[in-house]
Amino acid sequence: MTTLHLPELVSEELLTLTRELGRPDRDLVILAEGNTSQRLDDGRVVVKASGARMRDVTADDFVTVDVDPLVELITDPSATQADLTRALVATGVEGEGGAPRRGSIETLVHVAVQAVAPAAYVGHTHPTEVVGLLSSPVAEEAFARAAYSDEAVVIGRPLFVPYAQPGIDLGRVYHRCLLEHVDREGALPQLVLLANHGIVAIAPTPEGIEGISEMAVKAAAVRRIAYSVGGLRALSDEAVAKFFARDDVAERRGNLAAGRL
Repeated sequence: MTTLHLPELVSEELLTLTRELGRPDRDLVILAEGNTSQRLDDGRVVVKASGARMRDVTADDFVTVDVDPLVELITDPSATQADLTRALVATGVEGEGGAPRRGSIETLVHVAVQAVAPAAYVGHTHPTEVVGLLSSPVAEEAFARAAYSDEAVVIGRPLFVPYAQPGIDLGRVYHRCLLEHVDREGALPQLVLLANHGIVAIAPTPEGIEGISEMAVKAAAVRRIAYSVGGLRALSDEAVAKFFARDDVAERRGNLAAGRL
C-alpha cells in the first residue's frame, strides 16, 4: 500500500514545526492550507493529511507514504488525478465525518523532493505577501536576484516553478523543475516559488524551514515596497558570488543549514 495511517511515526519535531508555521500571526496559511513533511530513515515520508489545520494538528493528522509508487505516477503520462487520489487514501482509516483519511493533494510537492535528493524536512505554505507577488506580472523576475545580502544568505538561489493545477499536474512540473535545478546548481533549492500558489522550504532542520519561510515573506515585502516607489534594484550576480565566497558568510550559511539560527 502506498499510504498508511501510522500516528506513532509522527515526531514531536514535525508536530511543532507544523503548528508554528500555522500560527495565525505569521500569515503563512489560513484554514486547512499548507502542509509539512519529514523523511523517515527508511525513505518513507510522513506528510500532513488533507483537511487538517496546521495550527492545531495532532499525530492523527498525518499519513505515511512510500516515495517510489508516487514517483511512478509523476512520470507515467497516462496517470490521472483520480489515480493520485486513490493512491493517497490510507486504507481502512477514516477521518472526521467518516471520510477516508487521505494525504494532502500537495503530497507530490514533498515526494518529488525526496525523489530528486533526500531532505529531512519540507514545509509548504501560502504567505499573503509572497502569493501576491507570485500572482503579479513580475512573478518570475521578482525573485530572480536577491534584493539584499541576508536574503541571499538564508534563501540562496530560489527556484521558480510556473503555475500548474495542484495535484498530479503540479507534481509533474515541479519534479521536472527540481531535476533541472539540481543539474544546473548541483543541489536542491532552499526555497521554491510556485506561481499563483505559494512557497516550499527545504531544509535539514525544522528551524531551517521556519527561517526560510520567514525570509521569503520579508523578501516579498521588500519587493512590494521597492516596486511601489519605482522598481527593484537587485544585487548583481557578481556581488552575490563575491559575498558567498567570504569565509564568514560560508560559516553562517553552514550554521543556518544546521539549524543554528
